Amino acid sequence: MDKIEAFVSEQLKTEVPQFAVGDTVKVHNLIKEGTRERIQIFEGTVIAKHGGGISETFTVRRVAYGCGVEKTFPLHSPHVAKVEVIRPGKVRRAKLYYLRDRVGKASKVKELN
Repeated sequence: MDKIEAFVSEQLKTEVPQFAVGDTVKVHNLIKEGTRERIQIFEGTVIAKHGGGISETFTVRRVAYGCGVEKTFPLHSPHVAKVEVIRPGKVRRAKLYYLRDRVGKASKVKELN
């Protein structure tokens, strides 16, 4: 095993959170401000998952104060403390970029029963 593979294997999380595109999630993100650390929660709908392995990322979208906000999180980052699934969503496609153009109730994703 070469050095890159050894580094990647030690950085991978053992407990990977299970969620899918369309789910409403709370992402607990570790924020460092000077010497202090705190957890900030970002709640929204998962609109995309990208890649695999160490470089796997997911994008979460929410509307805050009438403005759409999207954040992309690396799945295996030590700054992502945990991902909680609030509501599983029922969707039929892998990328939900069309939600960017929707306003109000039209931007809701149906709940998986």
